[in-house]
Amino acid sequence: MSTATTYTRFELLRAARNIRFFAITLVFPLLLFLLVASPNRHEELGGIPFPVYYMSGMVAWGTMGAVIGSGARIAAERQLGWNRQLRVTPLTARSYLRAKVATGYSVALVSIAGLYTAGAAVGVRLPADRWISMTVMILVGLIPFAVLGIWMGHIISADSIGPAIGGVTSLLALLGGAYGPVASGGVLLGLAELLPSYWLVQAGHIAVNGGSWPAKAWAVLIVWTVVFVRLAGRAWRRDTQRD
Repeated sequence: MSTATTYTRFELLRAARNIRFFAITLVFPLLLFLLVASPNRHEELGGIPFPVYYMSGMVAWGTMGAVIGSGARIAAERQLGWNRQLRVTPLTARSYLRAKVATGYSVALVSIAGLYTAGAAVGVRLPADRWISMTVMILVGLIPFAVLGIWMGHIISADSIGPAIGGVTSLLALLGGAYGPVASGGVLLGLAELLPSYWLVQAGHIAVNGGSWPAKAWAVLIVWTVVFVRLAGRAWRRDTQRD
């Protein structure tokens, strides 16, 4: 078994044992969805059934937290000096970061599965191809947030990273419309559409009608990903040189 595979398995086990992490990324969104969507299962919002609307928002919130959460593990390793020890092993920097992203995505898939199940329980009914389309868009939409987590892990201390991740995730979810519409039009909506969290929420809203993201969504995701990649790369090099 390769060093990269072994380290990825270690990361997955580590995440699975983190009860607090799972509570934030899975339990809280799931409970909030059931509390809000169940009493409104026969209502509509934005032209789609309310359970679908709110399920999309909670999936965005939970999965963002899952992938950004890799930053907490990176910050903890930096504080303990564990990352310096890893640099003298056969594990490459690329494999190290790939393991962090893979772990975040694995937790995100658990969150997605839990919320999809809860959605079906309160009446969400979609053809299989639309469930798949929604999931693919969500996984693609998480890319900038995965890189954001890596960047945060290299610039924020282990003592501060938890509140920082919680605050950033909640703010992006709020501005992206995860908890409800931010605006129906005007400047505020235009600003929200410049955030990747907005399009992550929209994945479910668009997929329910069999659509796909417009060009603007792809442009927003690509721009934010490029920005975070450059910031994360710079932080990684600075951290390495300091060690």
